[in-house]
Formats: sequence, structure tokens, C-alpha cells
Amino acid sequence: MRKLNRGKYILGLLGFFSALGTQAQFTLDGEVRPRFEYRHGYKSVADSAQDNAAFVNQRTRLNFGYKTEGYNFKITLQDVRVWGSQPQLISTTAQQNNNGAYLGIHEAWGEALISDHFSLKFGRQEIALDDQRIFGSVGWAQQARSHDAAIIKFKKKKLKANFGVAYNQDKASLKGTEAFQGSYKAFQYLWLHNDFNENFGASILVLNNGKEQLDIDSTVFLDGGTATEYEYYKDNYSQTIGTKLNYKKDKLKIGAAFYTQMGLAGDRNNARTDYNGDFDKEISAMNYSVDVSYQITEKLAATVGYEMMTGNSQTDTSASYNRINHAFTPFYGTNHKFNGLMDYFYVGNHGESVGLQDIYFKLKYKAEKFWIGTDVHLFSAANDVLDGFKIQQDIDAAIAAGTAVSDVDQLQAMNSSFGTEIDLTFGFNLSKGVAFKGGYSMMLATETLAYLKGTTDYQGQGYTDATSSWGWAMIVIKPNFTEKKDKN
Repeated sequence: MRKLNRGKYILGLLGFFSALGTQAQFTLDGEVRPRFEYRHGYKSVADSAQDNAAFVNQRTRLNFGYKTEGYNFKITLQDVRVWGSQPQLISTTAQQNNNGAYLGIHEAWGEALISDHFSLKFGRQEIALDDQRIFGSVGWAQQARSHDAAIIKFKKKKLKANFGVAYNQDKASLKGTEAFQGSYKAFQYLWLHNDFNENFGASILVLNNGKEQLDIDSTVFLDGGTATEYEYYKDNYSQTIGTKLNYKKDKLKIGAAFYTQMGLAGDRNNARTDYNGDFDKEISAMNYSVDVSYQITEKLAATVGYEMMTGNSQTDTSASYNRINHAFTPFYGTNHKFNGLMDYFYVGNHGESVGLQDIYFKLKYKAEKFWIGTDVHLFSAANDVLDGFKIQQDIDAAIAAGTAVSDVDQLQAMNSSFGTEIDLTFGFNLSKGVAFKGGYSMMLATETLAYLKGTTDYQGQGYTDATSSWGWAMIVIKPNFTEKKDKN
């Protein structure tokens, strides 16, 4: 039996898809994106005793799209893996390395085009709103972010409105409603955006976010019997309300945002117990930012900005203060885009901590064949960081001197400065359709940041002697298999 020529088969299949694409209905495109990273102090202050990390992580995607008069449809197949995380020859399932490999469906949605102004988009999809501070696609992360949700969309002239809902469950079951797998149980959001003129636009976002809270209920027997208790989960909802404003005219761009959070916090891991008098933590937090960009020349642009996110003070021990969570949570945003590329803040870390203040300055030079950028961030805490090392020193000194330990101020705060991060980035085309991007970053951390991140010496003092750095290089190819080729 003649063997099938796989190369000719694949070329024929792509040719068939390309023929479909000429009807402006079917699209087929892809992406291959390997990225090398060197890490020594990425996300946390480096310790001289730790080994450097280096690896190559790759994202591979195949996007199927279809548009017709009544609906739109898309499926994105995605494979994410670290080079070498699986053997070259796999004979059994047991040989697969699931640490560092992920194959699945990133997007799978349909959109019913109800009228000229209304549509309903449902299924697994990316949600990216405004500058992606609260909802973003997290495109930098190889796995990116997508939601199982339904969104009613409205668009008329310069007005856009989205109403989205999501409801997560671990599985189809006969009893109970538990959601361990996702970062939320449910949400509902309303987003409105209007371009008032060619220079000014504004958005409003209202998010009702539900998370499960672990509770422990107990019954104490007054006749001396043994107390019984049982665990259960309940749904706590918080509300985020805010606005994003944008102004642009000629070479000037100005952006500003303000968000406030309220409601009840939810935590699956830390229980509230009725017999200890615990209460569900209320939320009172805010985030605001402003940035100004100016196109200095045709090729050179500069940006200055400031952002503040509230946090929890470590020196205020009053019961009334600690019943409230003061830390702002950016939830599902593309956090790598903000607050430095080394991901020290709000990228799987720094949640419910002391908050953040970020003063930044950015320069970007973009020529015809390459671009280069420099970002500088001055970070500091928005709330007090408890100086545990200094307090312990004072206690030891008091004991040695025979004075009362109670006289020691045990609520001392550290200097609020976290340090300075410098990010250098660049990019150019290796060949037509093949982009190369890279960068190098350094965190000039203070003792405060090192102490907060847990990088301390043998005495418990924040350790900053090692250089915290991170470098990366990435190649990106995004072929469009159904794109019409220019014969000229």
C-alpha cells in the first residue's frame, strides 16, 4: 500500500482552507512564540546563595475563525511547554511531564449577531477592557487568560456597552456548587465607553465579583459533651466601580483612571470561625493613576506617570482596622503591563499586602526597522511595612540592658521605598514576518523590599547585596494561511 505523502497532504489542506478564506468567511492563522528567559531575582529579590534559572518556554497556537451573516465563530488551540519538559520519545502516559506542558483550548466561542447594534458572545473567550487594568488578555504570559462567559454587546456610533456574566463550577454534579479550579465563583460586569469627540473618550466599569469563603460552624454542648464543627463554603461578593479617561490631541496623550472596591472578601483557604468571633472581611480599597505621553519627534516618545494602589498597614493592629481589607485587587488585568516588567507586584504576588506607589518614566524610539525602549520605575509602599528586624534588635538590647521589653516600640515602620527598576527592551524583524524581541531588567531593591519578599540574611535583615536581574529574548511568527497573496 502506497504511503501517504504527509507534506503534500498538509499543503493541500492549507490550500483548501485558503480557498475558503477568499470568500471572506473562513480564516486560519497561527502563532509560534518561543521565549528564552534568564532569571536571578525575577519576582523576588535575589539571594547570593540561590542558583540562576534559565529556560525556553514556547507558545504555539492555531486559530480557526468563521464569519457569516448571522454569527461569528472562533476556536484557538494552544500548546504551552518548556523545551525539554517532555521526553523526545513517549511510549506511555506515565512518561509525560505535566509540569511545564499545557495543551488545550484557549478560546472557543460563538457570537450571535442579533441586530445591527446587538450581539451575544458566549463560550471561552478573552475579555480585554480599556487599558486592561481590571480585565485583560494577559498576552505576555504564554498561556494567556480566557474566561468561560457570556457577553451582551451593544454598539451604536461612538457608544459601546458590554454586560458580561460568568458562573464557574468544577464539574457537573448532583449536589453542591463548588468552584475550586478558577480564581472566582461568578461575576457580572457592566462596561460603558463613549467617544465624546475625536479627542476625548471615557469608560465606566462596574464589576460584581464572587469568591467562595471557607467557614467553620461549631456547636458546643453545655452538658460537657464534645464540640462538633463542620466546614462549608459560601459566596462573598465584592464590587469594583471606576472610570478610565483618555484625551489626545496632536502629539499629546493624557490618561487617568480611578477605581474603588467595596463589599466582602472571599478566601477558600483561610476560614472564618463563628466561635472565635471572626467576621467576613469587608473591603475598602482604591486605585488611581495618571499618565502623560508626548511625541517629541516622529520617532521618539516620552511618558511620565503615577499609580497608587492601597494596601494593608502592618503597624496598625487595632481590631477595627484589621476587620477591613484595604488592599486593592486588579483581578483579571494584564498586570505585567504595569508596575515594571520584572513582575514584583500583582503578578501572582503582592495581593493583600501593603499596596504600591509607582512613579515611572518611559522613553521609546521607533525607527523603520527597529525599536528600543527604556522604562524607569520608582516604587514605594502605600502603607506601613513593619520593621521586624529593628524591633527584634531593640528587644535584644533591652534584655541585655535589663530594661523593660514593654518599653520597646514594637510597631516601628521601615522606610517606604521599595527601590528602582530599570527595564530595557528592543525589537526588530529577523526576516519578513518574523519578529525578534528582547530585554534586560534590573531591580535596585531596598532593604524594605527584600524584607517584605522574605530575602533576609542570617540575622533576619533584608538582604540586598546580590544583583536582581532578568533577561529575555523571543521570536514571534504569526502566519495567516488564508490571506490573499499579492501576485505583483
